[in-house]
Amino acid sequence: MQFAPLGDRAITITLGVAIDEATNRRVRAISALLDAQALPCIVDLVPAFVSLAVHYDPALVAGVDDDGSPYERLVNALEPLLANVHEDEMVAPRIVEIPVSYGGDLGPDLEDVARQHSIGVDDVVRIHTTGDYLVYMIGFMPGFAYLGGLAPELVTPRRSSPRTAVPAGAVGIGGQQTGVYPLVSPGGWNLIGRTPLRIFDAARENASLLEAGDRVRFVAISRSDFESWNSA
Repeated sequence: MQFAPLGDRAITITLGVAIDEATNRRVRAISALLDAQALPCIVDLVPAFVSLAVHYDPALVAGVDDDGSPYERLVNALEPLLANVHEDEMVAPRIVEIPVSYGGDLGPDLEDVARQHSIGVDDVVRIHTTGDYLVYMIGFMPGFAYLGGLAPELVTPRRSSPRTAVPAGAVGIGGQQTGVYPLVSPGGWNLIGRTPLRIFDAARENASLLEAGDRVRFVAISRSDFESWNSA
């Protein structure tokens, strides 16, 4: 566990260098512990693949050594606290099912992904929907979940020419990851389908549908089901 300043109002706690579920589980366990502690000085916690950013208010950092900087005092407080993290005490992950209509104009790169792997489009859909994906982190844009667990048979390089506008709800594959674009944005991932769900909605109490630690399962639906969902 390594501590480093991130500017003058945040600390980065790094727990490893490899992107794997074990390291990410430790990141989430530490985040959960600090969230439960509700220290007055901590204003935000941002878990990533192998690290946690702890944003704090320097004026609220308490400590017996008034000569030390807020960063030093907070690190001194966090080190013994985080030494007692128990991953087995974490709550069970949420299972989130995301309906997807694959192919056609909703998934314009589906056939190309199948061609690159010398399989049929039905095989791509079957493999993609049988996956069990872990939300490692939220980043890039509000609500965008980086999902690990993509089958090796579907690992596909990003497009050589990114699109200037990918629609909200588009489901894509980029390298070893898959994910859903929550908002309209430029993007270079291979688009294989689209979900009618709103992945990010600022009007909701929980704006982001997904959060770090969730397990995601994609469920294939027809184009007519997609249209009906949007109408409803």
